[in-house]
Amino acid sequence: MLPAQIAIPDTLPETFRVLDLSGVLLNGILGGLIARRKNFDLVGFAVLAILTATAGGILRDVMIQAGPPFALTDPYYLYTACAGALVAWWVPFTSRFARRFLVVADAVVLGTWAATGAAKALGNGLGVMPALLLGCLTAVGGSMIRDVSVGETPAVFGGNKLYAVPALCAAGTVVVVVRTNLPDAYAMPAATLVGAGTCLLAYWRSWRLPVVGDRERRRADRPAAGVPTIAARARDLTLLRGGTALSGWRRALLPRRRAPEPLRRRKPLDVEDL
Repeated sequence: MLPAQIAIPDTLPETFRVLDLSGVLLNGILGGLIARRKNFDLVGFAVLAILTATAGGILRDVMIQAGPPFALTDPYYLYTACAGALVAWWVPFTSRFARRFLVVADAVVLGTWAATGAAKALGNGLGVMPALLLGCLTAVGGSMIRDVSVGETPAVFGGNKLYAVPALCAAGTVVVVVRTNLPDAYAMPAATLVGAGTCLLAYWRSWRLPVVGDRERRRADRPAAGVPTIAARARDLTLLRGGTALSGWRRALLPRRRAPEPLRRRKPLDVEDL
């Protein structure tokens, strides 16, 4: 346990409020970019921006039942989300620098929102599992509702780079810090660093969780029970003829080694994965 005389910086809550509003602006832009891809009008831009930026937090507050949702009582949240929609309306964000900036900023916001959701759950007397659930819901709930609204499968359901897992790591960091009796104010920076770092590492390394199709393909590639492989049949023929007469057959039947494939450049980071 840390000594009680450690001072917590007074600017820390204000810093995270700035990050929170920055996250609302960023997710408003991301929702607007989806509206741009779908060729929506300005109303569609605003609706998707508000859903992406505030739906996760609203769901969290409704499930906790600790008063009206914070995004509805603080007018800055809706105004900031609409500002993000206007930015996406005028700026296409097609350059590589712009897309990389969006990915880095979104990773930081992901860690911040997951930490906020878990901290609010613990602060209202909920347990570990509800804290993890609400932390993930705060971070990815808006993007899930946005994808469903435009008739697409939510990206967090699989086939994309890790997004819900970094949120879970950030929420878990808050739970660990609080449960070990460390100062609560240090939970937010630690969780933000863990969530953002895990998210960026997953983008850089193109980490994905396995899906059912991968397991089915591996199962289909395995030889059926009782059916000898090509190498086994070649070995049996060689032993049958004394190991000399069919040595050429054995070489012909053995699978050829494939030349290593050249390294391919990674696919550029796409805003649709967010």
